Order: sequence, then C-alpha cells, then structure tokens
Amino acid sequence: MQRLLLPFLAALSVPLVAADLRLGLIGLDTSHVTAFTEILNNPASKGHVPGAKVVAAFKGGSRDIDSSWSRVEEYTKELVTKHGVKIYGSIPELCRDVDAVLVESVDGRPHLEQARAVIAAGKPLYIDKPLAGSLRDGIEIFRLAAEAKVPVFTASSLRFGSSTLAVRAGAVGTVTNAVTSSPAALEPHHPDLFWYGIHGVESLFTVMGPGCLSVKRGTNATGGIEVTGHWPDGRIGTFTEGKGYTGRAQGTGGEQAVGAYEGYAPLVVEIVRFFNTRRPPVDARESIEILAFMEAADESKRRGGATVTLAEVLRKAGGQP
Repeated sequence: MQRLLLPFLAALSVPLVAADLRLGLIGLDTSHVTAFTEILNNPASKGHVPGAKVVAAFKGGSRDIDSSWSRVEEYTKELVTKHGVKIYGSIPELCRDVDAVLVESVDGRPHLEQARAVIAAGKPLYIDKPLAGSLRDGIEIFRLAAEAKVPVFTASSLRFGSSTLAVRAGAVGTVTNAVTSSPAALEPHHPDLFWYGIHGVESLFTVMGPGCLSVKRGTNATGGIEVTGHWPDGRIGTFTEGKGYTGRAQGTGGEQAVGAYEGYAPLVVEIVRFFNTRRPPVDARESIEILAFMEAADESKRRGGATVTLAEVLRKAGGQP
C-alpha cells in the first residue's frame, strides 16, 4: 500500500503552476494596447512579462478625436490576427470572460462609464493615463471603486523608471527641489496637461510625493508650459514642457537625474502584480492629487498665472480639500 501511495505523495510535493490571468482591454485606440499585449502574450518579446495574457477586448474609440477613431481598426486587426484576441460587443460581456481589465481608451472622458461597468462586475482594474477627462470624474471613479471594494489603480509608465523610483525610496534623502520635463501635446477636450504632460507630472509626484499645496502656471524659456508647485516646508517641484523625458531631483543627501522613460515593461510588471495581489502600487489619494495639480494649472492659466491652491479645485470637484 505504501508503495502505491508514493507516486501520489510525490505528486503532491510538486508546486502547482498557476494558470495565466485572463486580461481584457477596453479601448483599442492607442498603441499601448498592441505594445502591452506583445509584452504579455509573446514569450519571445523584449521585456516579456509572464503570468497574464490578453484574451479579450472591446473596441471603444471617440468620434470627435481623429487620433482615436482613425486607429481603432488597425490595432484591432493586429490584436486579432497576431494574438488571437476575441472582440466583444459590450463591456459587461467582456468582463464575464476575464479575470481583470485594463481601460486603455486614449480619451479620458469615457473612462468613468467604462470603469463603472468593470467595477459593477467586480474585476480588478488598471486605468491608463489620463485617469479621467476631469478631476471630478477621477474622484468619482475612486469613490465607486472604494464603495464596491474593487481595487483600481492608474499610473504612467514614467513612474516606474529605475532612477525615479530610487529617489522615491530615499536615494537623495528628502527631495527639496525637483524639475521634470516631458512633451505636453494638447487635446481640446481635456485640461492641457491631462493629454500628454501627465507623464512629466507623474515623474514629479513620484519623487516629490503627495502633499502639494498650490501651483502657479507660466511659460519656460522656449515658450512651453511650466507649472511650479509648492509643497510644505518650502519644497518646490516644477513641471516644464520639453521634447524628451528628463528631470533632476535635489535632496538633503545629494541630487540625481530622474524622469527617464524605460519602456512599458516596468509598468506591465506592476499591473500583473497588482492583478494578482489586488494591492495598488499607487495610492488613490496621490492619483487624485496629480489630477488636482493639473486642473489647478489650467485654473492658474485662466487667471493669468495666479497661484491656485489644490484645496480649491478639489472642493469644486466634490473631493476633500
């Protein structure tokens, strides 16, 4: 009898290999959908991230943004023919067949309604930049998620650059001054920095941390957007529009370059880890504060460069001051 049980007992000692998470995409109007799927689904791809595969998608797309609608069919075709992704006619249908969801719509305005459907289905949710088309919508997304106890997070890939994370972890001590730069192309349906400047703003918040009190918007030496934020204890963080992804942080223990773009793989690693653990790598309060910083920058522009507090724009949007 003991000999008969040995193979069975040996089998029990072998760790079980967990099946890949089944992921669904919402919004096929950004190159992120094909790039993320390549990293996840193709073991031979550079920076391959194991543990999850994109198996389903909902097209989405915004008719009033040409750079959205004109790309949907191209990206849909690549996902279907190269990766065998199944296209669904509605978000609730998609949610029934996946373990977790990525909202990838390049337009932030439909994110609230798209997130609402995913939250109702109880699926962990990553929302690509921008979190929403307004601060008010962003606050509502996190309110719904908290109420339903559904984990949600949002972040730019710039947050997970190695040097940027090192400074966040204390490589230069307490950061007293930081300047980050990224392109800041505009889109008329969104507050100015929501569309592309958010990358540099996210790098700024990664090294400065939350707690920004006020912002003042101006222009830099080349005529681009420049927004200076004031943190407690006289700490200052500045976003400035530029051609590349750069920055520098000065702290009580030295200074270091920050803000570099290191590809999508570091972000995808965090997304898969989040879907497995259900623990967001970025706190909701910090994500909301980033939106408040960018919305306050627009308000400062409307007031001719006057200082605007984040508490003011948060109150107007229905959030906590």
